[in-house]
Amino acid sequence: MLTYLLRRATMAVVVMMIVSIICFVLSNVAYDPAVGIAGAQATDEDVALIRQTYGFDRPLPSRFIDYLGNLAQGDLGVSYLSKRPVLDMILERLPVTAMLAFFSMTLALAIALPIGCAAALWPNTIIDRLSQFLAVAGQAIPNFWAGLLLIVLFGVQLRWLPISGSDTYAHFVLPAITLGTYAMPPLMRLIRAGMIDVLGSDYIRTARAMGIQPLKLTFKYALKNAVLPVISLSAVQLGFMLGGSIVVESIFALNGIGYLAWQSMSRSDMPVIQAIVLMISMIYIVLTLLADLLNAYMDPRLRSARK
Repeated sequence: MLTYLLRRATMAVVVMMIVSIICFVLSNVAYDPAVGIAGAQATDEDVALIRQTYGFDRPLPSRFIDYLGNLAQGDLGVSYLSKRPVLDMILERLPVTAMLAFFSMTLALAIALPIGCAAALWPNTIIDRLSQFLAVAGQAIPNFWAGLLLIVLFGVQLRWLPISGSDTYAHFVLPAITLGTYAMPPLMRLIRAGMIDVLGSDYIRTARAMGIQPLKLTFKYALKNAVLPVISLSAVQLGFMLGGSIVVESIFALNGIGYLAWQSMSRSDMPVIQAIVLMISMIYIVLTLLADLLNAYMDPRLRSARK
């Protein structure tokens, strides 16, 4: 297990380095930050002065070395507009995005697990058809459109729930439904496929012949093995939620890092955008690493297969 842990951790560090290089290149080569700071009405002299003031006229390798050194010290830079440390700005809003992702994933699993299991237990029935319809509908409806529909129905017409802000838990209901319904379809399909495969295996047929109760057979033996791939997919979906929160938080005006990213993109505040992309990528890498380690811990066959 230790060897597997070290190998996966090394791969995660390599991916993190590649992501940091891509973020730096996109922020300093594909885009001129001096032009973004100066604005569209600035003259060439203004751009040159800003480039000299912020050190953008220095050679790119030396700027990259400074960038890596600052990252190693936890320094993500300073916002061009607010003049505040970017790390402080992100940490202030990260709890809101984390709560949104947690509620959304909880909702997605709460819907996908029972419906996926029911569809596997009664395949080719009305329950199975209903689950397939929900999966297709949840995957096909865009986040922004679903969010606007929820705002119109539950916020404007019925006035049951707030439609903007993050002051109370009620403010997270509509955004969590918007994100959760989009993450639910792949989880439901994977649970259904995994349960059908496990229920048709030899050891399940043997246990059924031994007279084990169907409820115990389903949830103690079959679901335990069928849920293993769901762990990895949940980590991936959680990473997608962090990226997809940019649209949802902008619609519902949640004061999270997604809304901060939208504000920074509209103002060309590149240090904030670069730091958010880097942080979301790092969280995504850590989540997938933890999911792989949890899968390897629960299923020793994965460790032996990857030696």
